[in-house]
Amino acid sequence: MGFKTNSDDDGPVSEINVTPLVDVMLVLVIILLVTAPLLTQSVNVALPKTASTTPDLEKQPMQLGIDAQGAVTLNKNAVADLAALDTTLRNELAGNPELIIHIYADQGVNYGKVAEVMATVQHAGISKLAFVTLEK
Repeated sequence: MGFKTNSDDDGPVSEINVTPLVDVMLVLVIILLVTAPLLTQSVNVALPKTASTTPDLEKQPMQLGIDAQGAVTLNKNAVADLAALDTTLRNELAGNPELIIHIYADQGVNYGKVAEVMATVQHAGISKLAFVTLEK
């Protein structure tokens, strides 16, 4: 809101109205003062203590590896062929119906070999299959 002075100059008033700026800044300061204590406040909770447990090795996912030459390993043990892999996986699935397979395939392995191994795993009746990769 501009005020007229008693001068004879009828030009526009070139004064800056700082009232809205001060209002906004005061609101920001109030928000800062209200939220700052909330950020540093913590709740002290006494958590219960339990004995340490060992992980269940039977429920660990099986590691199915395929190296660059196409050789297949199951839990770091060499597998002769895909028929032997199918038989082994069926036996494991009989003992653990929630069996999970993690595939570790070399980046240089042929995609056809990976597809054959995945088909063998699916044919054995295992539906939980995951690929393991490394972050760059």
